[in-house]
Amino acid sequence: MPVLPEPAATVEKVDTSYLETLMGYNARRAALRVIDLFSRRMAVYELRPVDFSVLSLIGHNPGITSRQLCSALNILPPNLVGKISSMEKRALLARKPHPQDRRAVGLHLTELGIELMSDAERIALDLESEATSRLSAAEKKTLMRLLQKIYL
Repeated sequence: MPVLPEPAATVEKVDTSYLETLMGYNARRAALRVIDLFSRRMAVYELRPVDFSVLSLIGHNPGITSRQLCSALNILPPNLVGKISSMEKRALLARKPHPQDRRAVGLHLTELGIELMSDAERIALDLESEATSRLSAAEKKTLMRLLQKIYL
């Protein structure tokens, strides 16, 4: 007579205690929460997180080059080319000759890009406040400083 296998144990509550000891797990879970809020709020602007970052850097650094953007955001140049072209087609940015380097092109927000980013950056601040609402102002400042110590 064949021996039947024991029934599998059921899990009532998932034990995540080990994962919660890992920096990467916690950072990723927090990032997923913020990115989810961001994606929902920025859908109206058709902006993904990387698009927002690119346009924000251009807005705060008029004339920035593609090379500088790639370095600041840790993006490979081939991945940025399409983004820049797409944003240019949407009339959010314009390429202008670089004043010191004839081979380089400076990137600038257009009026439409400035308006869009003004709204988008305000919404980003609001959603960050919502995502971190359970933290005190001091905790937010500390968390930001600690996260930056990891990647800067």
